[in-house]
Parts: sequence; structure tokens; C-alpha cells
Amino acid sequence: MDIHMSDLNILAQNLPEEARSLPPQQLYPQLLDQAIDGRALVVMAKKQNLDRDPLVSKLMTAASDRALQSALVGKEIGPMVTDAAVKARYDKDIAGKPGEEEVHARHILVATEDQAKAIIAQLDGGADFVTLAKANSTDPAAAQGGDLGFFKTTDMLPEFSVAAFALKPGEYTKVPVQTRYGWHVIKVDERRNTAAPTYEQARDGLRQQMVSEGITKVIAQARGLVKVERFNPDGSPVKATDTATPPPPVKK
Repeated sequence: MDIHMSDLNILAQNLPEEARSLPPQQLYPQLLDQAIDGRALVVMAKKQNLDRDPLVSKLMTAASDRALQSALVGKEIGPMVTDAAVKARYDKDIAGKPGEEEVHARHILVATEDQAKAIIAQLDGGADFVTLAKANSTDPAAAQGGDLGFFKTTDMLPEFSVAAFALKPGEYTKVPVQTRYGWHVIKVDERRNTAAPTYEQARDGLRQQMVSEGITKVIAQARGLVKVERFNPDGSPVKATDTATPPPPVKK
């Protein structure tokens, strides 16, 4: 069983980055020993006919399938996610456009809706929001007058964000907002649009997004080449009305 330099290159790809950066004269003997050990184990396993064991055979087939899947994905997606393609996506979707909107908000968190309504009534009467937050809010931000700083819509629970982003600077919610933490009264101090990220900041995220899109596309193409028949664990054909959860047993 010959060992070639290409075999060592494959082994090197699976090493941690710090190991791959070792000097060649130090790395080569380690890779060669690893390859020799691996081939010796294969020879020993075959002498014991383990390659004919049904379970081992399935594992070998699964490993071969994974290698083919990886090769196909790399072949199809690699040309789609070049540096030039990522830069083109950045120029099209991000460059020159405003960043995400943020609000600078405060809130008062209490346990009941009636408490929140009472606080809103005090605000309607001219009470100071910061003072009420320090005196009534159960949130850790109470000491800072309920100050949450700037945040994007995705940074908060959906019901909280919807209420906060509906307010103009200086406005507060006229109706208590309920989340799993309790009841909130929210006040917005400022609104702003963040600057669009630079190419360097957005590059890795865009690349990952494009890889994900490419995988979805390749899978869809592959699915179109095969006929799929689904079966339940009991061997019966899957019907549109079947669910993953088995029905409860019938009491007799």
C-alpha cells in the first residue's frame, strides 16, 4: 500500500491551524508516521475480515457518501463564492445603503398590568420617567433610570421591539407591553441609523450566507434527480396526514 505526498496533504488539511504552520521538516515526519500507522491498522483490520462485517461495511459506505457529498458541494459552490462574487454581493446589497435603525430607549418593568397602568397615569400627569424607573422598576437597569442604550429590533423580544420602534423620540407607550418578564412601560429617547458595515466587516457573514444559499440550491437540484418514497418506522408508506408524534394508545 503506497503512501504518496497527496495522502499526506489530505492528512494535513485535518490538522489544527497551529499544527499546519509547523516547519515542513518537523511536520513531514509526523504526517508520514500517521499515514503509516493508519495503513497498518487497515491491513490488520482486513486480515481480521472486518471489512466484511455488515456494520463496518455500512460505516464505510456512509464515509464514502459523505466524501462524495462534500466533493459535490465544493465543486458546485466553490465557483459561486469567490472573493469577487462576495464583493459583488456586498456592492449590490450593502454598500452605500443606510445601516439598521436603532432606538435608544428606557423602560420600567413591573409585575402586573395595573402597576404599569398606574405608572402611565403618572407619566400622563407630568411625572419624570427616570425617577419612576428608579423607584418602581424591577429590572437591573432601574438604577440607570431604566436606560437600555441603543438597540436594534432583533436585539429584544418581538413584542418589546414592536412597541419601542413605533415610538418617536420623547414618546412613551400609552398601553402596557407584556413580555415573559412582566409588564413594561417604554420610552424612546433617540432614533438613529447605524452606518453600513465595511466590506471587511461584512465579508465573512456574506460568504456564509452565499454558501448556505448555494447548498440549498444544490440540494434542490439533487432532489430533482431522484424519486423519494417515505416510510414510517413500522414500514408503512407515509401519508399526508401522518405526524412524527404517534397517537396515544386506545384505552380498552
